[in-house]
Amino acid sequence: MGTLLKPENTGLPAPPRPTERPDPNHSDCRDVASVLSRVGDKWSVFVIMMLSDGPKRFNELKRMINGISQRMLTLTLRGLERDGLVTRTIFPTIPPRVDYELTDLGRGLQQPVKALGEWAIAHQQQIASARARFDERNDR
Repeated sequence: MGTLLKPENTGLPAPPRPTERPDPNHSDCRDVASVLSRVGDKWSVFVIMMLSDGPKRFNELKRMINGISQRMLTLTLRGLERDGLVTRTIFPTIPPRVDYELTDLGRGLQQPVKALGEWAIAHQQQIASARARFDERNDR
């Protein structure tokens, strides 16, 4: 007599419909890569961290972020503003006062950026040791 098989995994997801398939040109990957390159570069991470407790002026940010040049800070703020992560408010004073502040979208990045920064601080010694071991093995 034959064996009666009973399917056990019936909760499998349906195969994607043709409209749900990934773009053959991988534009979705490029779009995500574009966003990650902005929010993942070191200066953007620092700016987001510094703005997490409220608006700051340009020179205040420059003093807080060790090693950033005026040009790089300008480019970073401009890029963050373009991506909707930072707003720039000009106050009509003499001289004009300009404040930078995280938008709601930018505030949504605070927790992941903070976690990334804390992880980097906590593991910087281990990474430095691993780099030294790697360099020692590969310099021979």
